[in-house]
Amino acid sequence: MSDKAVILLSGGLDSATILAIAQQRGYQCHAISFDYGQRHKSELTAAKKIAETTAVTQHLVLPMGLDRIGGSALTDEQIEVPVHAQAGIPVTYVPARNTIFLSLALGWAEVLHARHIFIGVNALDYSGYPDCRPEFIEAFEKLANVATKAGVEGDSFKIEAPLLHLSKAQIIQQGVKLGIDYRTTISCYQADEQGRACGQCDSCRLRHQGFVDAGLEDQTLYQDSFTLSLM
Repeated sequence: MSDKAVILLSGGLDSATILAIAQQRGYQCHAISFDYGQRHKSELTAAKKIAETTAVTQHLVLPMGLDRIGGSALTDEQIEVPVHAQAGIPVTYVPARNTIFLSLALGWAEVLHARHIFIGVNALDYSGYPDCRPEFIEAFEKLANVATKAGVEGDSFKIEAPLLHLSKAQIIQQGVKLGIDYRTTISCYQADEQGRACGQCDSCRLRHQGFVDAGLEDQTLYQDSFTLSLM
């Protein structure tokens, strides 16, 4: 039997790519998604479709109420999603999100006897989020190996972030080679119920520019009234 891996699957472009990479490496993939009170719930629908079409061993969707904490445009309807790049850490940062997600993935990995956890963070195209940096990944891996029974007993965990130093264009090119249909993914911070992207937020712009730089057609389904904002 192949080694097991836990994959953080958001339904977005990056997470679909790391799932494909893990499967190419021969891992038995267990995908985990989070219903954390995000305003863009269509990403969970995308995650479920991706999990179904890629035949993951198991797909777990965990509910949690980060919207009760608030503090982010992605969880608080009173905070507007920005349509222009912001200096510093933007309001779309969700406090401690990747720390929380990785902690839960770590717990599941220990139960599954999986020692590899894949996360689609990216330090080049990231939007200023502190939990998308190499320092964070290194620190969490150290934490994982001192905070768990498996780690203390010498059966160490590895936090895999294969996209960490790639541009969005490089990520897309690699994904296309792996056969990913990116039309099934959602990156938008405020996609509508039909899964159509707004074409205005930072995530839409980064995604679109990635396709442009990769020399590929962006086949993302955009809301008709906003497609021109990317031009």
